[in-house]
Amino acid sequence: MTTEVWISTRAKIPQITRTAIQEALEADNAKDTPSFGSKDLEVIHRAGTEVGLLGPGAVYATDGSNDKGVMGAGYYRLDENRGGCCQLGRGEEGNSSNRPELGAACLALEDAKSKQDGKPIILLSWQTRHASYPSLRNG
Repeated sequence: MTTEVWISTRAKIPQITRTAIQEALEADNAKDTPSFGSKDLEVIHRAGTEVGLLGPGAVYATDGSNDKGVMGAGYYRLDENRGGCCQLGRGEEGNSSNRPELGAACLALEDAKSKQDGKPIILLSWQTRHASYPSLRNG
């Protein structure tokens, strides 16, 4: 895949910025790894949050997308530094922003179910509707 960045000839971009952009474009990482600090202060702060009070659990971040009629869903499991994704539905079925968000939650829950490790499941999402779906609340 070829990536190009076009910059106006009138722009005054410092060399250090151009170098940073070039290095970012040439990096092999397909996705950024979420930052989950392990320094003392970060651990203490996290322990006092809702997620920290639940104890060590399977923390999933989920997201869905709806772009030009193509819906996608994905998750990232923080404690194992891995994730998964899929495409949802077919264009002729219609699409919405809600379906991929729910699909991402379902992917994460199916992954957690397959692990059978007994850890509490913590689902991080901007989607507030998850709490209103009985199938997501009761597994």
